[in-house]
Amino acid sequence: MKLIKKYPYTHYNRFSDTTGRKYLVGQAKVPSVTTILSATKDKRFLDNWRRKVGNEEADRIMRQASTIGTEMHQVLEYAYNGQGYYNANDETGKQPRMMAKIILQNLNIEEVWGNEVSLEYDNQFAGTTDLVALSYGKPSIVDFKQANKPKREEWVDDYKYQLGAYYLAHKKNYGPIEQGVISICTRALQYQEFKMNEADLIEYGDKFLERVEQFKKLQ
Repeated sequence: MKLIKKYPYTHYNRFSDTTGRKYLVGQAKVPSVTTILSATKDKRFLDNWRRKVGNEEADRIMRQASTIGTEMHQVLEYAYNGQGYYNANDETGKQPRMMAKIILQNLNIEEVWGNEVSLEYDNQFAGTTDLVALSYGKPSIVDFKQANKPKREEWVDDYKYQLGAYYLAHKKNYGPIEQGVISICTRALQYQEFKMNEADLIEYGDKFLERVEQFKKLQ
């Protein structure tokens, strides 16, 4: 794996307010990709799940998932920056490190062009993709995910919207992307990968722009 500065990526600071996560792009406060998706998604499934398990248990599960996901991403960021393994000091660090190791062992990355890359699109949305890389021989946007159990493809639609948005922003500001890769490890250390070709990225990019218009109407 080679580390190559192929593009002069600009970093945008992110912050949260009462309306969700935003990025400071120049003087503009730009909504994040995940904020837009969350505000415009059908929440019936989530609401039903909360009623089934109870709010207290639902909050505990979501906090745990967030902690594990953050730690796993930290390990992967260190590794793909050539800094070795990030060692968490607490007990929660063990599982995220093992999950990250599974991703590192299974995901094909030939060149790393950018790690935790900020991307924005015409001040309409902004976000951070985990990795821009040469993967399986193609310029790719890669997103890492943790999961309780293996995913069916129809369950990863939101992830595809994210990659479609990042595709639009990267193509507009930096250069072409030919592939999206969703790289998942479960708590049981099962690896999954979903690939999107450029036609898929274009399709989900267009669908994401429709969600942007929905979001604007909610403001």
